[in-house]
Order: sequence, then structure tokens, then C-alpha cells
Amino acid sequence: MRRASCLLAAAGVWLCGTTHAQEYPTKAIRYIVPFGAGGPTDTQARWAAQKLNAAFGQTVIVDNRPAVGGMLGTAAVAKSPADGYTLLAGNPGPLTVAPAITANMPFDTLRDFTPVILIAKSASTLVVHPAIPAKNLKEFIALAKARPGKLNYGTPGVGTVGHLSTESFAHRTGINVVHVPYKGGVNQYTIELMSGYIDFASLQIFNVAPFVKQSKLRALAVTSRTRSPALPDIATMHEQGLTDFENYNWNAVLAPTKTPAAVISKIQNVLAAGIRDSRDMFVNQGQEPGGESGDQLVAFIKAEMERYEKVARAANIPRQ
Repeated sequence: MRRASCLLAAAGVWLCGTTHAQEYPTKAIRYIVPFGAGGPTDTQARWAAQKLNAAFGQTVIVDNRPAVGGMLGTAAVAKSPADGYTLLAGNPGPLTVAPAITANMPFDTLRDFTPVILIAKSASTLVVHPAIPAKNLKEFIALAKARPGKLNYGTPGVGTVGHLSTESFAHRTGINVVHVPYKGGVNQYTIELMSGYIDFASLQIFNVAPFVKQSKLRALAVTSRTRSPALPDIATMHEQGLTDFENYNWNAVLAPTKTPAAVISKIQNVLAAGIRDSRDMFVNQGQEPGGESGDQLVAFIKAEMERYEKVARAANIPRQ
């Protein structure tokens, strides 16, 4: 019956596609996270995977592929079949930062992916090891200027949000700091920071707030326009004189380009409902709930790409 129905409609393309979307999913979905387990992108991916599993009754396999600043896993999704069975935990590092500093990209963000839905945005906080004698942003900048090339910071790798946002901060404030990329991801360099092996980092608020509250790290400023409910006592960079400096990490679901629109819609509907139901959870973690999809999400990603392009050129970061 299925084959016959396909033959009835214009070579079967439209009717077969509709049948596929109605049945989707009929097998496990692979959700590729291009970073290590335990980090912010992985955490939100696992949240989304649980929502999809519960709604579809199919296993959603979270597949961590941490390498090359998220590029390897992201490229794997770009080359996957456009059938809805491979999804990407999208992160600005490989999708919007890397194009500004990478000469030969293995994928094209706007050409090779269909953005599905934005899960959440998360501001960062500039945190230092407690031994660093700076108590606020002004004191930290003064310290860095007094010690040019002596203070170092960790990130998950070259081309990540932490890298480019910190370089943007350094450029804006006229300080000279040293980048230390970690292949092991955010968990590794957070531990190294608490141990005193590196001096500071820009970490997502929900990831670092517990360590700040336990006095294992000291927060100097947050990168959101307004203060975060997760760290209400920490002033924003804007409040401390670095006006118009905002920076967010974000996580979104993307699929290979040409994935059927009806399949995309199914995934969107499940996760949009989940985001609405989990709003308080996101806010309490210091995140801004998402929900943007379609043209709105495409426009957001385009704007992010343009912003990082300007940051990279202003900070004289060459394409490599």
C-alpha cells in the first residue's frame, strides 16, 4: 500500500515525504554533541534528548565527539543523511565563531544546516582563582596591565566562544593575556582553574555558580545586560564601565540541510513545549530560555556570525 500510494502523486515525492514525516521516528535518533560530556552543551543536549525520547518513544543516543573545538562533530552532522535521524547540539563555537577565524571550514553553517530550535542562551562570568588579588573588573584590568603576558586563561579550544569573547575583552581593555586551550573541555580547565594552574576564565554562569558560592572561585563580572538570578550580587561588565559589552553562549538543535520540513516541525513542537515547561529551571540556572525557530533562528545565527567576524578582525585574530 505504501509503494502504491507513492506512485499516485507526482512521482511519489510529496506523498512519500508526508508518509515518512507521519511515521517519524521509527528508529533511534543520534544526537551528536561536538564537545565532551558534562559541559553546558552536553547538559542541554541531554535535556533535549529526554524530551524527544519521552515524546517519540524512540531512543535518542547522545553521541559526544569532542575534538577540534567542536568542528569534527559538527562536520559529521553536515555530512549525514537529511532524514531526521541525526541531529546536532549546535554551539556558537563551531557554527559562528570558527568561520571568522578558520581558513578552510569543513562545512558551511548557513548552507549545510537547517536550524531547528534555540534551547537557551547563557551569559558568562569572568572568574579568577581566589589567589588573584582582584575583587572587581577595574582591579583585574589594572592587574593585567601591570603583568602583561603573565596572566593566562583557559577555554575548550581555539575558535570557541570562550576564546574569542576573552580576546574581545582583552582588545577592548588593552590587556595582554595568554590563551591556554584545553582539549578536555570545560570540566578540565575549571578544575585546573580551581587548582591554580590557570588564572582566570570566562565560564557560563550556570556551570560556575556553585563554585563561586563555595568560594572556590571568585566572580568579577557577568556578560549579560542585566544581573543574573543565579549570581545576583555580581555586577555586569556594563555596570562596571565596560559599556555595551555583552556575550552569550547558546545551544540550539540543528539538522542536516534538506531534512523534511514536517520532520523539523515535529522536533520543534516537542522541544518548544519542553522549553515552556522548563522556563523556571532555565532561569534559576542563569540562562535565558529560547524557543526561536525558523526564519527567526536563521536571522539570529546570521547576526552572530557577523558579530564574531567583526570581533575577530578588531582583535587581529587571523584565519588559520
